[in-house]
Amino acid sequence: AIVLLTTTARYYLCKPEDNIYNIDFTRFKIRDLETGTVLFEIAKPPNNSPVEGEEESGDVDISAGRFVRYQFTPAFLKLCTVGATVEFTVGDRPINSFRMIERHYFQGRLLKNFDFDFGFCIPDSRNTCEHIYEFPQLPDDLIRQMVAHPYETRSDSFYFVDNKLIMHNKADYAYNGGV
Repeated sequence: AIVLLTTTARYYLCKPEDNIYNIDFTRFKIRDLETGTVLFEIAKPPNNSPVEGEEESGDVDISAGRFVRYQFTPAFLKLCTVGATVEFTVGDRPINSFRMIERHYFQGRLLKNFDFDFGFCIPDSRNTCEHIYEFPQLPDDLIRQMVAHPYETRSDSFYFVDNKLIMHNKADYAYNGGV
């Protein structure tokens, strides 16, 4: 059974090596569905060569790639529907049931829970999927607080295969861009 937390996780709830399916997110894009405007886009370089200096020092951040910091304008909080396109590769094992549960919080208060099913993934495949996020309509006073307190809006993204947690990513958000 999947147990969900009532606030953001203080720590990562699984280790990077729990991703035995070698799922690797290679591209992510967020767009406003009403206007088609791309709000955010990031992609990994085609070759995953080590960062210069990383090999000599031996210091590797085990949370690297597991945390993203976003900065948007206050107008982002007024959007109704966004599309989030994710591209990912899968290792040499088939995935029968791939699912993501994402929970967004502001100062520990749950704002929205999203639950997306990727379904079956073929081994050694590159996959693209767009999830549609219907944003809750937030009261103006809450929007003002979220703008005034950058990075106190946080999310946990939990990835499951056959209901077993294999990946946990975190993000935080600021909505004071352009202010």
